[in-house]
Amino acid sequence: MDLPVVDLTPYLGAAAGGPAASGVEELRALCATVSASLRDTGALLVMDPRCSAADNDRFLDVVERYFARSADAKRLQERPHLHYQVGVTPEGVEVPRSLVDKNMQEKIRSMPKDFRPATPKGPDPKWRYMWRVGPRPTNTRFKELNSEPVIPEGLPEWEEMMDSWGSKMISAIEVYISIMIAPFYEQYSMFDVLYVSFMLYTTPMPVWLCFHRLLLRWLQ
Repeated sequence: MDLPVVDLTPYLGAAAGGPAASGVEELRALCATVSASLRDTGALLVMDPRCSAADNDRFLDVVERYFARSADAKRLQERPHLHYQVGVTPEGVEVPRSLVDKNMQEKIRSMPKDFRPATPKGPDPKWRYMWRVGPRPTNTRFKELNSEPVIPEGLPEWEEMMDSWGSKMISAIEVYISIMIAPFYEQYSMFDVLYVSFMLYTTPMPVWLCFHRLLLRWLQ
């Protein structure tokens, strides 16, 4: 599947009041590309000039050094009593929904074979690390979701790096949400965007942000 790469540079320039390279039509085309990609594939590739390759390399270097540790060393950051909402989640802990949800299983079986997703055969075999980006609320009914972060020993740059990388990802998400809703407005400028708290899920594999529900809300 070929996904378009959306360069946020023109939109950021217009939002800052700078001259747009091709004017309103370029921004209109950018908005259409974002909306079409999310509608047709549910995915989007974004290039944000505010995030450099060096930022990416630094993040990967620190995360790879952590996950290269032994299982016993990583389990020191495990917090099962907090439902794994902070710290590390070992392999074999999480059970994919498709293994227990009969309705989902039926929907998968009803899909054409070429479009049918792979169905896991057991618990999730990967490790992951839960890190909340941004300040905790002063009052909350969900203490587990807002527990203090778990910082691995021997990685003094961990906290700053995780917050920095997570903030860059959230900034990119805020921009493309405003791009996605731009066709519903007459003016193509930076709109007030919905600020939400995101959980940064880090694994030895690519980094994922669980914001699909937010996207579905906007697309409905």
